[in-house]
Amino acid sequence: MYPFLRFAAQMLKYRNAPRLGLLETHVSQHRCWPWDLDPWVELNNGRTLTLYDLGRIPMAMRTGLGVVLRANRWGITVAGNSTRYRKRIRAFEPFEMRSRCIGWDARFLYTEQSMWKGEDCANHILIRSAVTSAKGIVPTAQVLAALGHVGDSPELPKWVQAWIAAEATRPWPPQM
Repeated sequence: MYPFLRFAAQMLKYRNAPRLGLLETHVSQHRCWPWDLDPWVELNNGRTLTLYDLGRIPMAMRTGLGVVLRANRWGITVAGNSTRYRKRIRAFEPFEMRSRCIGWDARFLYTEQSMWKGEDCANHILIRSAVTSAKGIVPTAQVLAALGHVGDSPELPKWVQAWIAAEATRPWPPQM
């Protein structure tokens, strides 16, 4: 089940937090609860993806994106991701989540997020998101203009560019 109560708690906690610039990092604190665990008593990989919402959505609100989405009757959807797992997060362990937009192209916003146990990164995700309307994907330039953001995207890291290029060669629908 989706962690609605935890989501609401994060939204309440950060509702009056200082505004973030589009490329600034949102930092939040979390804990791995028993209902987040897999049979090996560690944070379930699927739940990890869900918990990343608890950092990404408050980050979007703090950047002003939430207001822009509501005002324009737009939505936002995950259009792709790549996750790397390196350290286990066990039951009841606290962890810090860091979330930030790292750039964009004509169609997508790219966000990186990570979960940290002290100085150790437990996992890291790249999210490709699209802002949507009833007509389909909203061009990123239109979204940025609505946010009042002026300027080009920072150059995306080489590994992100390589991921984008690899995804462009991936057949859709999959050929099973």
